[in-house]
Amino acid sequence: MKKFNLEHWAREWFLEQGVSEQAASYMTLALDVLLLIIISFIADFITRRIILGFVSSYVKRSKSEYDDIFLEKKVFTGLAHLVPALIIYYSLPWLLDDIAIPVALFQKLVSIYMIVIFLMVIARFLRSLEYIGLRTERFEGKPISSYIQVFILTTYIIGGILIISMIIGRSPLTILTAFGAATAVILLIFRDTILGLVASIQIAANDMVRLGDWVSLDKYGADGDVIEINLTSVKVRNWDKTITTVPTYSFIADSFKNWRGMQSMGVRRIKRSINIDISSIQFVSEEMRDRFMKYERVKDYVKQRQSEIDQYNSEAKVDKSELINGRHMTNIGVFRRYALRYLEEHPKIDQKETVMVRQLQPTEEGLPMEIYAFSNDIAWVNYENIQSDIFDHLMASVSKFDLRIFQNPSGADFKSLNIKSEGDDPSTSEAGSQKE
Repeated sequence: MKKFNLEHWAREWFLEQGVSEQAASYMTLALDVLLLIIISFIADFITRRIILGFVSSYVKRSKSEYDDIFLEKKVFTGLAHLVPALIIYYSLPWLLDDIAIPVALFQKLVSIYMIVIFLMVIARFLRSLEYIGLRTERFEGKPISSYIQVFILTTYIIGGILIISMIIGRSPLTILTAFGAATAVILLIFRDTILGLVASIQIAANDMVRLGDWVSLDKYGADGDVIEINLTSVKVRNWDKTITTVPTYSFIADSFKNWRGMQSMGVRRIKRSINIDISSIQFVSEEMRDRFMKYERVKDYVKQRQSEIDQYNSEAKVDKSELINGRHMTNIGVFRRYALRYLEEHPKIDQKETVMVRQLQPTEEGLPMEIYAFSNDIAWVNYENIQSDIFDHLMASVSKFDLRIFQNPSGADFKSLNIKSEGDDPSTSEAGSQKE
């Protein structure tokens, strides 16, 4: 049984109208293409308005949130575009069965179109999974974006190979063989992508960086919160609100600091020094000891310490005519005890962590007296205020122990010294007297 063919009818009708045979063939082909376009528009309308409308209404009634995300990311819309393409693909042999070359050409074009649409649908589906993963507590802080980008890139590569093989009429294995011969070039082109993939896997496996972590990378000038981790880069929002983009593999190749431990424990370290003028360090005299006994934070220490020293000196029969003999308190030792006591009483210092006041190696800028403790408030502004309040008090207290803070002399110091020396110069005074 001979099937019905529109081309035969149209071609015969054109010939009856006096159109030449060649013109009738072209006009018949144009009519067939027009019919295909009309059919595709009708199919697209039916799919988008009826089928997609039904799917949308079902998704909105569904209690699951995942299908809502797929609808929002237009996964179903992409699938709807495949229906007209399939109708056109299977209609071509029916409409153009007498013209082999256009049928094969059009089917190849439609096949490429369907591959592109399918790739788009897969990409949207993966983006939806990324959206879900980033908002799921189980995957919090994981580099979901990196993995999704790897899958999308792999999908595009496979789709590209299929399209190329379809255009040139070769097997996909032939294309893969050609790519294998160009491995060096491919590695050079996708160097950052490959390094980023390896780095992402290591970062996730070792839990090195998460979204929201405070990281510092001096090499790249990055100091702030991680706001995005993808296949090739990590975005850091710095404290000055600028954004630094750092290559993902730099977190493996270079050194960086992650402040997550501080944030999780709820404490932040205070580590700062006061430089004491070494020339102001001395033994505690009786007058100084009596004065120190009036200071609430060290009076018990001074009393106990002096009792221990007196007992030792008495048992050792020390010659007390010189302070250097035997054991004696020093003003810097008492001040160090005072600073420690002050930190132990401070309500913003976590007493469960290390609290210490220690001397560091003396330098040309004096003797560093380091405060080492942990604030129980990690908020930046609050932390800085706590630290400043502590050092405000300690620096103001130094002079009460007959100590001086080291400071390089300024121009005003030299000027006052010069004025003083001129005022004490006898020749200047005598010359001034004679002038009068």
